[in-house]
Amino acid sequence: MPERDAAAPLKIYTATMDDASRDPGDFWMTAARAITWIDEPKRPYEENPNGLVDWFPGATLNTAYNALDRHVDAGRGDAPALAYISAATGQEYVYSYRELLEQVSRAAGALAGLGVGRGDRVLIYLPMIPEAVITMLACARLGAVHAVVFGGFGAAELASRIDDARPAVIVTATGGLEPGRIVPYLPLLDAALTEAQHRPGNVVVVNRPQIEPPAGRGVDWPEHGWTELLEAAEPASCVPVVATDPLYILYTSGTTGKPKGIVRDNGGHAVAMQWSMKHVYGIEASDVVFAASDIGWVVGHSYIVYAPLLTGATTVLFEGKPVGSPDAGVFWDIIERYGVNVLLTAPTAMRAIRREDPQAALLVRRDLHTLRGIFLAGERLDPDTQRWLGQVQSAPVINNWWQTETGWPVVSNFLGLTYFPPRLGASTKPVPGFVVAILDSDGNEVESGQEGAVCLRLPLPPGFMTNVWGDEARLAKAYLNQHPGYYDSGDGGHIDKDGYVYILGRTDDVMNVAGHRMSSGQIEAAIAEHPGVSECAVVRVSDYLKGQRPYAVVVPELDHVDRVEELRTQIQELVRHQVGPIASLGGIDIVAALPKTRSGKIVRRCLRQILDGDKPDIPPTIENASVVDDLISTLKATNR
Repeated sequence: MPERDAAAPLKIYTATMDDASRDPGDFWMTAARAITWIDEPKRPYEENPNGLVDWFPGATLNTAYNALDRHVDAGRGDAPALAYISAATGQEYVYSYRELLEQVSRAAGALAGLGVGRGDRVLIYLPMIPEAVITMLACARLGAVHAVVFGGFGAAELASRIDDARPAVIVTATGGLEPGRIVPYLPLLDAALTEAQHRPGNVVVVNRPQIEPPAGRGVDWPEHGWTELLEAAEPASCVPVVATDPLYILYTSGTTGKPKGIVRDNGGHAVAMQWSMKHVYGIEASDVVFAASDIGWVVGHSYIVYAPLLTGATTVLFEGKPVGSPDAGVFWDIIERYGVNVLLTAPTAMRAIRREDPQAALLVRRDLHTLRGIFLAGERLDPDTQRWLGQVQSAPVINNWWQTETGWPVVSNFLGLTYFPPRLGASTKPVPGFVVAILDSDGNEVESGQEGAVCLRLPLPPGFMTNVWGDEARLAKAYLNQHPGYYDSGDGGHIDKDGYVYILGRTDDVMNVAGHRMSSGQIEAAIAEHPGVSECAVVRVSDYLKGQRPYAVVVPELDHVDRVEELRTQIQELVRHQVGPIASLGGIDIVAALPKTRSGKIVRRCLRQILDGDKPDIPPTIENASVVDDLISTLKATNR
């Protein structure tokens, strides 16, 4: 646990926050000195007509050079850069910075040989294998724009992303490996290219020995084997790009509608990544970062690939799941064997581990002395999971909040800048560079403790999205028009009198019960206090008398599976006691699992539709589609 001087953390945090708020240009120009530039920034930012700002206009750099070459040039070529661990194949390999640079340079040469240049798009459809990281960095080396699509995504959604990004090249693999199953990629890609209007110039395939291409497969586009292509390629040098040039497009997970292509720049992104590694996560060169996520999500982009390598740290690339790879102790095994300093994952992963190993028997046998903190993000962290994780191991458990759009944490506790006493349910304090405001429907800031829309005051710091790919009008409509002068996060929450920020869930999960507004997160927090609850989701359902009422869908702990009626009664009493009689639940259903996206977010919209008797709109990012069928037969759709 970090040492705490009662006064010092507040002074350090307040001074940094004040500096970033009072003169953001000067603050981030200072931070930019940590990056190696070709043409250094002369001014911090300029207004963009789209409503955001462009950071470090006119400056030039190369992101891949900053992530690899400069560390080798500084004499750290033998330092470990990427630790690849595959639970599926049993393979483990640690790439040094020199080895990774050699692979990336050759991959960049191979892509250049296929005609890829600055500004061209490369769509990456790969599992969690080194070739995915190598391809991302190879694109950055050439000034090309990568668009990573989660491996195994369905053909229709893959086709829509191909048509949106219009890639010159697609890099894929014969398939992905998950606990107990193989996911062939080529049939999905073939179907997507048949459906898509756009056809890439070339397709590159990583052949995995565990997954053979479909027998008799024929294609009418140029296709190349990864290994053969790289063997014939000459290494490519870094291409200078303007700081405002796009580095990547990342499509949102799409739990609430059509996915958006979030655009990130080169210069601002590099500055934000390196600053956040040190000041938020407390990571320096030679430290080890384990982001147990996927490169298809923003956590994977930011904290598997770019931030650790820009810092000169070692990053862990794990092909596996928190349970079943082979068991619920795999995270602790990796932390012990690789000396991990910081773990980043989602609350869903920790809930899965806890459900499989509630006494943490697989953890207590491990030596986790190197672990300095566990950062949880991507969804709301329930207090019960936060408490449990803090009890079974000694590293700080940090609940931080950010989004695909923000690129890095907006609200967090800090291992580098400072450390505050944690509060259950809170994401702690705004990160310097972000000014968080809670606004009412008229755009006015609410009083402490009062719920409202979580908004971020403009201008936004480096690393934030710069646009929606090919749809600038959607940027304004989705994020900027609702509250002029602010970015609307779409989440609701409140700030307490001490400045701690509480994120309560999406604003479309707010319900109006007989004229009283309440959030699903508020009720979920109460339900999660029950020791028999493993996971829960509260959604609004239609009610003739009250307009809407809250309905709970609960996954029980294993020792409560046979105590359903007792659990229902106790949950109802708990909600009435902690939230108030107005929050009386309209129903409680006990189920085996909740519908989630592959990034771990509960798809509440599906639950609402099923409970209201409508056909559920299943998002393409669903992890467990069969769960929806089970829910339809379990949940009682009646006139509410």
